[in-house]
Amino acid sequence: MTDSGPSRKMSRAKLVILGRDNCGKTALCVRFITKRFIGEYDHKKEVTYRCRKTIDKETIDLEILDTANKECVGSAAPSLESSIKWGDGFLIMYSITDRSSFESVSHLKRLIDHVKQTLGIPTVIVANKCDMENGRVVRTEEGQALASDLRCSFFELSVAECSVAVELAVEKLVREVRLEYQRHLLAMDKRSRMLQMRHALSRKLTRSKTMQW
Repeated sequence: MTDSGPSRKMSRAKLVILGRDNCGKTALCVRFITKRFIGEYDHKKEVTYRCRKTIDKETIDLEILDTANKECVGSAAPSLESSIKWGDGFLIMYSITDRSSFESVSHLKRLIDHVKQTLGIPTVIVANKCDMENGRVVRTEEGQALASDLRCSFFELSVAECSVAVELAVEKLVREVRLEYQRHLLAMDKRSRMLQMRHALSRKLTRSKTMQW
């Protein structure tokens, strides 16, 4: 993430879409960028999408990494960790028709925390395919409870049916990334002020000792 000069507003952000295969990650990316829904994709390809959006009256350039079919264990783990290091914010998806995709969410969130070496990394959990109610195996309440435990925002939606819901979820993540960026700036400013105070005090003590001699 970068700032745009004197105002120090965030001008771009890198988002990473995580989750098991067939939960709708690529469809969500395309839906957010183009508002169109396409049901069939090559799930073996990792793609970085780029777009410019205006959110809360501020323009931002987004890079959105679709991590395709990556798992957090085995030979794919190093590649997944590299993607997590790259990202500023994370959207973890699962399908309400696939309990294994739901169970992978907590593993992915723990991996994010481990790789980033901090808590509070901007993360949104999205439960997809709520239009397929007859095939539901994960209750809404389960998703809400998990998101609460992991301290993440939660959305249950249908990428196939509603582009507005997709926009709300991604925009929420962008807002959280912006907030984290501002926190980082404040922390850096505080650290800079502390260093300046230490240097000033050191110079004052040095002058005092010189005068004593």
